[in-house]
Amino acid sequence: MASLSLVAYEDSGSDEESASDNDAPTSTLKRDSTVRQLDRPDNSTVGFNEDRQCRPTASAEGLSWQLNRPLLLQQPQLVENYKPALPIPSSITPQLVDNYKIASPIPSSIAPQSPAYLNPSKRCLTAPMGVRPYISKRQRLTRTEDDGVALCGTGTSSGQASTSILSSEVCERVLPYLGQVCRMELPRRTLFQLQAHQGAVNTVQWCPAAHTSHLLMSASMDRTIKIWDGAGSGRCLRTICCHSGAVRDACWTPCGRRLLSGSFDNTAILTDVETGSEIVKVGNQFKVTCLAVQPADPEVFLCGGFSPEVKAWDARSSKMVKTYKAGIQQTLDILFLSGGKEFITSSDSVSRDSADRTLMAWDYGTTAKLSNQIFHERYTCPSLALHPEGESFVAQTNGDYIGIFSAERPYRMNKKRRFKGHKVEGYAVQCEFSRCGSLLASGSSTGLVHFYDHQSSQTLHTLRAHQQACVCVSLHPVLPSVAATCDWSGEIKIWQ
Repeated sequence: MASLSLVAYEDSGSDEESASDNDAPTSTLKRDSTVRQLDRPDNSTVGFNEDRQCRPTASAEGLSWQLNRPLLLQQPQLVENYKPALPIPSSITPQLVDNYKIASPIPSSIAPQSPAYLNPSKRCLTAPMGVRPYISKRQRLTRTEDDGVALCGTGTSSGQASTSILSSEVCERVLPYLGQVCRMELPRRTLFQLQAHQGAVNTVQWCPAAHTSHLLMSASMDRTIKIWDGAGSGRCLRTICCHSGAVRDACWTPCGRRLLSGSFDNTAILTDVETGSEIVKVGNQFKVTCLAVQPADPEVFLCGGFSPEVKAWDARSSKMVKTYKAGIQQTLDILFLSGGKEFITSSDSVSRDSADRTLMAWDYGTTAKLSNQIFHERYTCPSLALHPEGESFVAQTNGDYIGIFSAERPYRMNKKRRFKGHKVEGYAVQCEFSRCGSLLASGSSTGLVHFYDHQSSQTLHTLRAHQQACVCVSLHPVLPSVAATCDWSGEIKIWQ
């Protein structure tokens, strides 16, 4: 048999480059055109045409033999056991010969049993030891961590497009309580302890829609919003990175399919929870610290913050529809009263004559002030909460107590009843009623959670929740004994 001179070359690993070799001459390979067949140990032969050649390749692991031209196989059943009969250099071990792979399409008549040939249209290459396989950019952007948190990309949000968060199936734990109004029970023990945010968590809130009430939202100073399976597995289902500044406030829309968030980047964004995509983004020209969705028209929402005015936006047109101006420096909180025709705002005014600016009642339709003589004490009110029956609302004060007010004109304060025992000390500590209205829960700057009886204003239970200031507590709208808390260090706890 005529000798065949072989020269090692570096394989690019590309199907397109292999195909282009048919037209481009190979200057480094010298062969004898009279060679027509290769002898095999079993005296069978494999034929080649004029352009076919067998050449070794050099790689980081050493030389491995490959055929880089289509074969005209005379005995297809012997493909699996094929071994080249050329003289093999001493540097090539038998193991490398056994790892021989055919890098060309195999005729459909060949049906080898090896799994490596189940898809003959693809090249079958094995990655060398220590070399990571290539992952496309699209795959890298959609990969998720083991705990279910979506990796943040360069877009406005991130999440698993293939994973349905708003599933039609109701959580097994919530299903038995649907359609019932159970009296709230006091939580006693920790169900989950979540530590995923890199900054202080400003608010946590359960989804108001009953069939998806297992979802828990958290907004943080680390510029992210996270959606948790709070009543189920405790996993983070989605991370939304739509803001370039700290997220100061966020809330669900009544349908439970959208999130409204306000940030120090002067924007308010309405986000689709299922896809994590941005629906509406509005610029307010001031840092947004509080938000409120119009109960009668959920497409309209109010934004307040470091500004003497509150702006009303329509999500359908992305336009500002109303403006409410007052002689203040900052709006701390906004609360719609029953029906949505009126709302209350809280400001940071603490001067001697600030009784007409601390709490103000507004007419939503006419933008007129309805009352500015509601709270006459020299304390700011960082948060407001409405009783489920709409008969009254409460205001958290920096005087370390919660005041209760009538929800009807003239919105007078009940001076005989107040909820005491917790500390505020300048933190934006929030409070919330239970669904049945019998309990009022409040955080504390000491890290405690206080539960009060609404009728008697007495403390029912004190929960040692966090080491840092507990700024928010949210009671589950369906489950009778589940609550979520967060603190200034970024820790979230779910209680039962």
